[in-house]
Amino acid sequence: MNTVLTPSFAIRQDFDVAPRPTEAKQYPRKVLTTAVIVPCYNESASIAKVVTDFRLALPSAKIYVCDNNSIDETVARARGAGAIIRKETLQGKGNVVRRMFADVDADIYVLVDGDDTYDAAAAPALVELLLSEGLDMVCGRRVADVADTEAYRPGHRFGNWLLTGMVATIFGDRLHDMLSGYRVLSRRFVKSFPCLTSGFEIETELTVHALELGMPMREVSTCYGHRSAGSTSKLHTVRDGIRILGTIVKLVKDERPLWFFGGIFAVLALTSVTLAIPIIETWRETGLVPRLPTAVLATGMVLLAFLSLTCGMILETVTLGRREAKRMRYLSIPFLEPPGN
Repeated sequence: MNTVLTPSFAIRQDFDVAPRPTEAKQYPRKVLTTAVIVPCYNESASIAKVVTDFRLALPSAKIYVCDNNSIDETVARARGAGAIIRKETLQGKGNVVRRMFADVDADIYVLVDGDDTYDAAAAPALVELLLSEGLDMVCGRRVADVADTEAYRPGHRFGNWLLTGMVATIFGDRLHDMLSGYRVLSRRFVKSFPCLTSGFEIETELTVHALELGMPMREVSTCYGHRSAGSTSKLHTVRDGIRILGTIVKLVKDERPLWFFGGIFAVLALTSVTLAIPIIETWRETGLVPRLPTAVLATGMVLLAFLSLTCGMILETVTLGRREAKRMRYLSIPFLEPPGN
């Protein structure tokens, strides 16, 4: 016997379907803001030209000149050229950059020196590269005539090569001109950058911050020329080179503690073994330890060596937590979408 099941209710086939829009609603595109930050200390001979050149290269950008206790006409000439003036009383380029990164709000930041040695005409291409490739930093690699020892002094070339090579070996080989003062930075780079240095070491800290967080970056060759007549360099090759070297050592201790304390372990352990070998040979031959102070010294050094290694292992874990926190802060800032996307 066949049983036919009939539905106890009817299913409506005439339900309403929302009509699809024929055209997508158009939303206004976000206009990206650009800030040019120019740290200055006694740059009256060149600052007006720097401001004028960057206003021509980036017409929609705001030009900020941060005066760092200048005693010449830097402020008056920068204001006359149309720059927005800010002041920082703590002496040092790092202090100026810290203040400006905190106070200035923009989507794109162009960091450049006020000595008129960097090519302002290259700025639009650097900004376009940052946007088109979704980068967080574009560094302008300085290119000057090899025979031009005035624009790029041999001591500066050698120091840059040496210090850049050290950072590349320890933190990663992604830049060839670590000490360049010409950079284009994204908002999330700037707002996640702690900026702990006070002087010319700021470029080193910028580079290591990007390398440690694995930020997308590029390096582009740009022209590097003479300073304006009457302008003098504030960079002292030996003194500031030593300060930058000290900053690298500090960054290794903070960011690569196992390397730092592991190196101390190796030195102490090797010295201890070197001191202990003759004592052990004498003890095996005679059964005596005639040089007791040396034996105590070797024992103390090997204990310090393993204490240093233990500290390095513990701090490596702490550093990993700090790096994760910085990475999360970096990711909390929205990605910079180029206009039209």
